[in-house]
Amino acid sequence: MGWLWAIIVGFVLGLIAKAILPGKQHLPLWLATICGIGGAVLGNWAAGGMGIAETPGFDWGRHALQLVFAVLLVFLGDRAWIAMRGNRQRA
Repeated sequence: MGWLWAIIVGFVLGLIAKAILPGKQHLPLWLATICGIGGAVLGNWAAGGMGIAETPGFDWGRHALQLVFAVLLVFLGDRAWIAMRGNRQRA
């Protein structure tokens, strides 16, 4: 069941990250989901390193870190996708 939650959280984080970034992202939905999963993993890792992975109540710090990493990965993934596909034009 853990892999299903990872996909759901990655999907949601990927969509939020695409909405936060200005302009049009050329990244397909499946790749945004993978970037969101990566952002969740990196955010959890960073939160553990900062000692805020498990706190009483809602883990605002951990979720904020997950979103920050998801935005970063979606941005980098979009740049890589454009470079790979050769789509240099901006919409």
